[in-house]
Amino acid sequence: MNRFLIPLVIFVVLVVFLAVGLNRDPKLVPSPLIDKPAPEFSLPRLHHPEQRIGKQDMLGKVWILNVWASWCVSCRAEHQVVKRLAATGAVEIVGLDYKDQRADALRWLETLGNPYTATAVDGKGDVGIDFGVYGVPESFLIDKQGVIRYKQIGPLTDQAVAEKVLPLVKKLQAEG
Repeated sequence: MNRFLIPLVIFVVLVVFLAVGLNRDPKLVPSPLIDKPAPEFSLPRLHHPEQRIGKQDMLGKVWILNVWASWCVSCRAEHQVVKRLAATGAVEIVGLDYKDQRADALRWLETLGNPYTATAVDGKGDVGIDFGVYGVPESFLIDKQGVIRYKQIGPLTDQAVAEKVLPLVKKLQAEG
């Protein structure tokens, strides 16, 4: 009897763990990079490949790193939200073109509009990996000292911008 009871108990425990895991929203998984310095990077700019942009260029500013790609359907849905956020002038937004073809990315921004102060090209995805990106789009709010303060997994929404991003931007800009 006991030899059947132990596998049954193990099975029930596994089912409970599976059920709990499946009911969690992956967008709510906290990033281990929150409140840690953003990874260093220096990448070519999309529009001016002879120039580079990196974390050092943004020190002293509150900014958003928005990871996107022209092949990403969710990025297209998010793009209008990013454009509206950029139009407020509340925060600088740097694009990180992730694992994309330069010509496709340029055409995409020309067609949909360019909300970015600058766009870095992460053709191999190495910088995305350093930031813990596992799917685009993702956005990181980074403070004046280069510390990640917020991560949005998946598309930014008007609600997330209004309720989370803009209040945190105002708070971070007010800090020394």
